[in-house]
Amino acid sequence: MAKNGKMKKSAMNKIVATLNKSLVPLEYSYGKFKKLTKHVKKTAPLVYGEVENLIKSNVVTVEKSGRFFKKINLAKFGEAITSNLIRKIPSMDEKELMKIVRDKKSQTFIDMLAKGLSTGEKEYATLPKEKKFNRVLIANRGEIALRIIRACRELGIETVLVYSNTDKNTLPVRFADRAYCIGAAASYLDIHKIIGIAKKTQSDAIHPGYGFLAENAKFASLCEKNKIKFIGPRSKSIELLGDKVRAKKTAIKAKVPVIEGTSMALKNKKHALKTAKKIGYPVIIKAAAGGGGKGMRIVRGKEELGKAYDSAEAEAHLSFRDRTLYMEKYLEGPRHIEFQILGDQYGNIIHMGERDCSIQRKHQKLVEEAPSPYVNDELREKMGDAAVRIAKAAKYEGAGTVEFLLDKNKNFYFIESNTRIQVEHGVTEMITGVDLVKEQIKIASGGMIALNQDSIKLEGHAIECRINSEDPMADFAPSTGTVVNYLPPGGPGIRVSSICHSGYKVSSDYDSLLSLLICHGSTRHEALSRMGRALREYVIEGIKTTIPFHLAVLHNKNFVKGNVTTSFIQKNNIIQSVKDYCFDKEKELAKEQKVILVTTAIARFMEKKQGNNKPNPWVAAGRQELMENES
Repeated sequence: MAKNGKMKKSAMNKIVATLNKSLVPLEYSYGKFKKLTKHVKKTAPLVYGEVENLIKSNVVTVEKSGRFFKKINLAKFGEAITSNLIRKIPSMDEKELMKIVRDKKSQTFIDMLAKGLSTGEKEYATLPKEKKFNRVLIANRGEIALRIIRACRELGIETVLVYSNTDKNTLPVRFADRAYCIGAAASYLDIHKIIGIAKKTQSDAIHPGYGFLAENAKFASLCEKNKIKFIGPRSKSIELLGDKVRAKKTAIKAKVPVIEGTSMALKNKKHALKTAKKIGYPVIIKAAAGGGGKGMRIVRGKEELGKAYDSAEAEAHLSFRDRTLYMEKYLEGPRHIEFQILGDQYGNIIHMGERDCSIQRKHQKLVEEAPSPYVNDELREKMGDAAVRIAKAAKYEGAGTVEFLLDKNKNFYFIESNTRIQVEHGVTEMITGVDLVKEQIKIASGGMIALNQDSIKLEGHAIECRINSEDPMADFAPSTGTVVNYLPPGGPGIRVSSICHSGYKVSSDYDSLLSLLICHGSTRHEALSRMGRALREYVIEGIKTTIPFHLAVLHNKNFVKGNVTTSFIQKNNIIQSVKDYCFDKEKELAKEQKVILVTTAIARFMEKKQGNNKPNPWVAAGRQELMENES
């Protein structure tokens, strides 16, 4: 006991000596100290909190003149710090503390804190326990709903899920703490019904996921009025950045380059013709609300404009209940680069590097990777700084993206901002080691970002393939039915985000996304090798998927070299080479698979016979697109 007492006393003395040296410069001027603590409060709230506690406990005191420190009570100071460290780091006992103190590499107090506080998991936002949500309602479905449930569970937060009749047997319904059916397939857009359930269940917050109401300023505003926290930016920020026209104005004010185009919404087709003539063809018409490639049409001549305008307007209304369109100059063959941003309510905003989303079909992303093989450190700093300036101009809170087009001369132009968590957020998580969904929730609870931009480190390379229930050999026609056999890949560096399982029914009511397959490696080459292996291991039987398409992309020499643009698929004849990677052969179904198919067919028949078969807006938009392709 005596020996241990001496060891503790020795450790405490060393800590006290180190701390005392670190505080010597502060003894000179109270004014400078005041200025410093104000900066520390903003950039390092944890350190500020400890200093504040020490002052409140009279361990560190100030003379009445307010100009100089009184002599520090070293014994009390060391005792307070040591006890706080042990109390706040349950995994660290006195022996651990002794190791840190005796480590010759730990030359400073900051080094000791960094080593002592390290838990292996990177967290960007700090959150007092008393501010944590008790219950969160999830207003979404599929993979993202399951993703949010998992994040909430790790944070010790209860989940409430709303679901449609179509989704009653899905995994999110099974894993949520509570689940409430809200009716027909389109009910995920029923703002008032969702708010009603949130109030009924006394939910503190609503997480909208992506799609549906995620970028709906009206929904965010209604949450605010009902004192329910919308896990995302404030409604005013969504209005500034979620609407593409206003987002361009915000970018211009932030002195970020934008593509030539309209500064206001298009009034009608006549206005569109006049604008296109002024800008010069080719142009692109875009829906001001929403994303996901909906309501976008490329126009290469005036004879195409009328049909394109009507088509884009109809799809925008079906998908987002908003007909507003705008126009931009269309850049041929650029790269699509987006920056992940994170902001809190205290004005702190950082970016977490870029993702290259250039592999697209009809403006819908299919493959994403981070970091971009084309962006160097200098360009990353310039683009990242521009992304942060735009986010600050909108007083952005939560997770989101600022997106750019990058031409062959490395000139970049702002195109839009997504005011929500992204489908491809997992790619950034793999190279930063941070859980973005948990950070979203903590920030919405009042958490403060504790790190500065220089603290963000990108490690290795990650690639994501979106596995959709589509037939790439039939112009990506939707493939519905029942998954009769499901086996996801595994091994080092592999992550699968999916709601699939054997017996899962793929409906035509919603988006065709089945799974997000992400592979991480220490280098891009390793990430590519793992992705190739994982795609060949992935078993999804009973429906057609885009796995053969991804294999065709992965084996293309230009993709391997990193030479990709938004026109990559067309220029490299990817669709023609897909057939080389279609490994599915006609074979006799097992008895269990036949049972699944028959029972599913009967269930579907009964649902159609008893229910309302009116398609939801997203389905109608998809059918419209198919009709246009056939005409």
